[in-house]
Parts: sequence; structure tokens; C-alpha cells
Amino acid sequence: MGTKSGLVVGFGIGYLLGSRAGRERYEQLLARYRRVTASPTFQRATERAKAVAGDQARVAMQTAQKGVQKASSVVRDRRASGDGSGGSTPPEPSAQ
Repeated sequence: MGTKSGLVVGFGIGYLLGSRAGRERYEQLLARYRRVTASPTFQRATERAKAVAGDQARVAMQTAQKGVQKASSVVRDRRASGDGSGGSTPPEPSAQ
């Protein structure tokens, strides 16, 4: 099941269950959600998750930048060496 279809099915099930449970159950679930998210343990876990995600994003960005620098260096070296290709790649053979 694809992401979009899974999202639609999940939304549909949630809507169906929510409409059957009624407003009182909704209020109970909302109160429980607020209690959980307001707890110090949840707050610490959330902050830690944000910090880890930020650290991983920085590592990914640095890795990508190194890859781009390496690729551009290779291109510059090939252009500077005059490898005889005239700066263009040969045409791809047709797949007929």
C-alpha cells in the first residue's frame, strides 16, 4: 500500500471510529494527549529527539557538501587536463 493510499485509509478509519465514539470520547482522548505531552519526561524526550535530528541533519549536510566538492573537483581536473574529449561526452547509443 502506497503512502497516499495508506494515509487515506488511516484517515477514513480514524474518522469512522471518531464519529462513532462521539464528543465525550474525543474529549477524553484530548485530555490524555495533553497530559502526556505536558509531562516532563515527554518534554525531555522531545527535546532530545530534536537535538539528535539536528545533529544528524548537520552530518548529512556536511557529507553532501563534501560529495559536491569532490565531484566539482573531478570535473575541474578533467577540464583542465584537456583529456581530448572536447569537453563533451559521446552520444548515447540508441536502444532500438
